[in-house]
Amino acid sequence: MEDRLYKEFMASLGEVLDHAKGKLDLRTTTLPAPPHPMSAEEIRLLREHLHASQAVFARCLNVSTKLVQAWEANRRRPQGAALRLLDLARREPHVVFGELVGGRE
Repeated sequence: MEDRLYKEFMASLGEVLDHAKGKLDLRTTTLPAPPHPMSAEEIRLLREHLHASQAVFARCLNVSTKLVQAWEANRRRPQGAALRLLDLARREPHVVFGELVGGRE
């Protein structure tokens, strides 16, 4: 094993032992749960709740109109960042859609 890696490994083991003995508090990070998948119907209902066309909805999400159409037709499912953004839009529409929401919340 390379000398640098060995030293780093041994230092890490020392931290583990110190933590086990209660001498060291390790920082922990709680990550948010992944968003639940959204069905075509849920996406369409969200868009209709906002009184937005597919084109306006797509523009607010910075995706193509064709992608929104594919989501609503159940040909594609939102994933990754798009799914996280849709989840945020469902919970806090004013954050994503701003003035489009207006006083309709």
